[in-house]
Amino acid sequence: MTAKINRRAWLKSSLLAAGGIGLAPSLVSASTTRISSHVSPFNPQSLLWEHDPMYKEKAPALKARLLANENPYGPSKKVISTISDAVSLGNRYAHGDAATLIDMIAEKEGVTKDHIMLGPGSTDLLEKTAIVRFLEGGNIVSADPSYMSLINTSRRIGATWKPVPLTQDFSHDLDGMAKSVDDETKLVYVCNPNNPTGSVTDPAKLKSFCKKVSAKTPIFVDEAYLEFMDKPEENTMVGLVAEGHDVIVARTFSKIHGMAGLRIGYIVALPERIESITDMVRSTMGLSVTSLKGAIVSMNEEKFIAECRSMNKECRDYVYSELTGMGYDVIPSSTSFMIFPIAMEGDKFLKSMFAEGVGVRAYEFLDKPWCRVSMGTMPEMEIFLEAFKKVTV
Repeated sequence: MTAKINRRAWLKSSLLAAGGIGLAPSLVSASTTRISSHVSPFNPQSLLWEHDPMYKEKAPALKARLLANENPYGPSKKVISTISDAVSLGNRYAHGDAATLIDMIAEKEGVTKDHIMLGPGSTDLLEKTAIVRFLEGGNIVSADPSYMSLINTSRRIGATWKPVPLTQDFSHDLDGMAKSVDDETKLVYVCNPNNPTGSVTDPAKLKSFCKKVSAKTPIFVDEAYLEFMDKPEENTMVGLVAEGHDVIVARTFSKIHGMAGLRIGYIVALPERIESITDMVRSTMGLSVTSLKGAIVSMNEEKFIAECRSMNKECRDYVYSELTGMGYDVIPSSTSFMIFPIAMEGDKFLKSMFAEGVGVRAYEFLDKPWCRVSMGTMPEMEIFLEAFKKVTV
């Protein structure tokens, strides 16, 4: 026990001292001209190594970057203008802007500001939560497959992972997860909609699960893709926090807001849970004035967000129809990506797709390889399908 306490004290002091842990193509179809014409092109030669080292030496030019669940239409024009103007303030700390954004989020989510913690993207907040919860061991319960950032961080610092397979319809096995919770469980992680499957767990059943299980251990609900759903307000678990349940809800500006490279997100949790994290790691100190001012503006970009949701769904429905028409068993998605099993080894498939200038992801679960493709613009999805047909014939 003494060794664990000393380790916690050492890491706490180290983190505080360090300030915490710290495409679009030019072609645009008629369906995407509403907001995509301002998007600047990315450097297609410099990005693939982020996702797979086999492409580090000689990356082919990408025609369609569909591997990171990025919003191809954002940030909005107003956000871009605001960020540009804010660069001149880069010599000043942005504590005031952080306070403004926290107030806006608190009002939106129906809680007080002491229920909110900001971070450079929601992944940062997942990992900070893992560090705080698992410094002294314990286990984490989650679905399998799911988003692994929180789980991997927990395991690296000594936690045990208790994976619970998804059900046949790829929703969370809530009964199985509840049964997996024991006296050593320090956190339950739920990604809803789930990544990488894109599937959704019934909100009524999930709320019942959270109310019951959060009395034993905190529940972390990752809602990074919530706003791509038709009725996100009916699927969020944030109301449970206002009711006093020990639930942590994560959101991000990386997805539907189109701000992935600007790194900003937040969690909503009980004040004492927020304090348990900020007592160990810092929050707003890791945020830039440009990102904060951009997020403040983006909070009110309702038309832009609605258009992104609509165009994402248009592309998703189109690709789903094409792939199922080709005989592929695509998991119905409520997100900005979809996944389906392929009859081709993952590395070979990726290399072949990248050779065609299309970036996607490959996964291995249920004893078979899968392709996960992010939704880009309609021209990108047409390029994807053309390349996919060529590669898999």
